[in-house]
Amino acid sequence: MRKLTFAMNMSLDGYIAAPGDDLGWSVPSDELFQWWSDRVDATGLALYGRKLWEAMSSHWPTADKQPGATPAAIEFAGRWRDMPKVVFSSTTSTVDWNTRLVTGDAVTEITRLKADDGGPMDISGATLAAAAMRAGLIDEYVIVTHPVLVGGGTPFFTALDNWVNLSLA
Repeated sequence: MRKLTFAMNMSLDGYIAAPGDDLGWSVPSDELFQWWSDRVDATGLALYGRKLWEAMSSHWPTADKQPGATPAAIEFAGRWRDMPKVVFSSTTSTVDWNTRLVTGDAVTEITRLKADDGGPMDISGATLAAAAMRAGLIDEYVIVTHPVLVGGGTPFFTALDNWVNLSLA
C-alpha cells in the first residue's frame, strides 16, 4: 500500500494561501526550495487539484528555459516534468508533462491508487486534499510553517466531522 502525504507551506495562522490566492508570503529560501525539489524527486506519484495544477503547469514546464533560470530552478523544472502526476478536475480537458487526468470521483480513485504498489504519493491542492482528509486517506501531514500571519484565505485543514489523532514525527 502506498503512503499518501499532504505537504504544503502554511502561515502561522493556518493558511496555505492568503486572500485572493496570494502566495507571496511563501517564497522559499534557497535551502527550502532545495528541500521541496528533493521531495519532488522522491515522489512516486503527485496528485493535483485543478487550481494548483494550473499554477504549476503554467510555470514549471518551461522554467528551465527562462532567462536567468538558476541551477536550482532548472533542477526542479526537470524533476517536476518527469514526476508522474494525476490531475483531478471536471473542467480541465487536457494535461501534459507525464500527467493523467481523472474526471471521476477523486476519493474512489485515490483509494485505488493507495492500494497499488509504487512509491509514495503527495497530494496538493486545498480542495482535493480536503476530500482526501475527510475520507481518512492521508497518512502523513508535512507542514512547512512560515513566520507570517495572513489573516484569512485558504486553510490547510478542512472542517472535519470527527477528531483525527496524529502523532508528531
